Amino acid sequence: MFFRQAAANLFKRLRNSAPFPTKNWSSMPNAGELRFSGQRNFGGHTWSSNCRQAFQWVFLPGQTVIILGISSVPALAEDVSVESSSKNATTEAEITGLREIEDGSVISNVHTSKWRVYTDNGRDYFIQGKLEQAERFFLSAIQEAKEGFGERDPHVAAACNNLAELYRVKKAFDKAEPLYVEAIDILEECFGRDDIRVGAALHNLGQFYLVQRKLEKARVCYERSLKIKRRVLGEAHPDYADTIYHLGIVLYLQGKEKDSEDLILDSIQILEDGGQGESILCIRRLQYLAQIYTKANRFTDAEILLRKILHIVELSKGWKSLDTVVAAERLALSLQSVGQLREAAVLLQRCLDARKVLLPEEHIQNAANMLHIARLKVLNSRQLRKMNSSQAMNELDLAKDLLGNSIRIARKVLIRRVKPKENEEFTIVSKKAEKDGHVAMMILLQSLNALGMLEMMKMEIQESREEHQVEADAALRQCISVYKEFGSVKYLSDHPEVKAEYLSCLRHLSNLMSSYMKTNRSSLEELNEAIQRIEVEISRNRRREH
Repeated sequence: MFFRQAAANLFKRLRNSAPFPTKNWSSMPNAGELRFSGQRNFGGHTWSSNCRQAFQWVFLPGQTVIILGISSVPALAEDVSVESSSKNATTEAEITGLREIEDGSVISNVHTSKWRVYTDNGRDYFIQGKLEQAERFFLSAIQEAKEGFGERDPHVAAACNNLAELYRVKKAFDKAEPLYVEAIDILEECFGRDDIRVGAALHNLGQFYLVQRKLEKARVCYERSLKIKRRVLGEAHPDYADTIYHLGIVLYLQGKEKDSEDLILDSIQILEDGGQGESILCIRRLQYLAQIYTKANRFTDAEILLRKILHIVELSKGWKSLDTVVAAERLALSLQSVGQLREAAVLLQRCLDARKVLLPEEHIQNAANMLHIARLKVLNSRQLRKMNSSQAMNELDLAKDLLGNSIRIARKVLIRRVKPKENEEFTIVSKKAEKDGHVAMMILLQSLNALGMLEMMKMEIQESREEHQVEADAALRQCISVYKEFGSVKYLSDHPEVKAEYLSCLRHLSNLMSSYMKTNRSSLEELNEAIQRIEVEISRNRRREH
């Protein structure tokens, strides 16, 4: 268990504020969930996987719902039926703009009926990735909500939130922001500035700003949301922990690492104290904190967290689950980075054996796993070369076989994923294909680069160099061929990580040509000009991002 750490100065300000009376949430309907097909990012060490991710819902009186934005996955608003049998039915009817009659039921009209249909249809199309159709329905839902419930009704706020989430997914940020703001304004008018629904909507807006790296705006939204949730829900509530966690991410990106760590640890502790220490949500936060420790070279702290994650997942799911494989691979790569090669090798091989059972033979995750094992064998070879050159060469031969298979699989996946279909509509499915294409491209370039370096190592171990020079040259030149072959696919050739890996290949080729091979001077100059050009492009992209 983690010990609660002292919170940042922000918390001192919040805790000194006079608390609002806590609402009784026990009478609210149980939260439902909507499952969605997406991807999970495991910090660059593991590759894309399919998952189904639940949305958490906060239900509002009078058929309105606003979503707590807990990730970059879209959060849609959904209709909830009014229970008008309670003594608060009249108040609820007044809030939603519906007229109550003597038998306690609520009268609707043609506009409210259309609003419901348009909202349902828009949500269905959105989940299917058919964003153009979903946009038309969400636009119509806003208009019908205004006609049926009133211009400043919470139903309008929910409809605005839905359309804003769609625009966020399409990266039409200029259209999304005013809709988020309008939703918050309406909720503030209806329920007051310190209502929990306003806090949830502010969390959504903070998430919107975080995606765009508008960190100061995101911080302001999360701080205000946090203050509301603390007063209404209390500090032990998981929704309060959600906002703490996201605020921690913002502070980390702003360079406030100590404050960020405190907040993230607090969010983890809240989940653990509430019996959710083994939940997917808690594991993700542990993973993120482990990444922070790794980037700060706090490898011992990272290892402790990664071992904890693997222990939790292995006990709950066993090795017949990709979640366990992912956790083990992350730990193995961390161990490898600090020189614990033997344990890392055992874990990586176990991961590959499990993946071969769980996944198709030519799945891209298998290629990534083979690349990791090959790199580890190269490291073993370096340690062995002075003591036993024949054993060192044997490790390199095994690594070469693994890289050959990794290259073969990655190329097949890349060709299958990036061939564009004519008139293909922007969909979430196509975005998945884009992600898979990027992963395959990275693995292909990394494997070819590693193969070139492997052959250069063989040159250093063996006296006969010519064969390995040719092999190294061929592998590194394949990097150039791959980059040119798929250069027309902009999201691949323009991606910063792809450019950086391609640049690494070019530099290794330049080193090979200048140090070991008799090379035409003009060819070497041409290669060095290409290196300088890629360096400029990467530098320009970094400046643009900041």
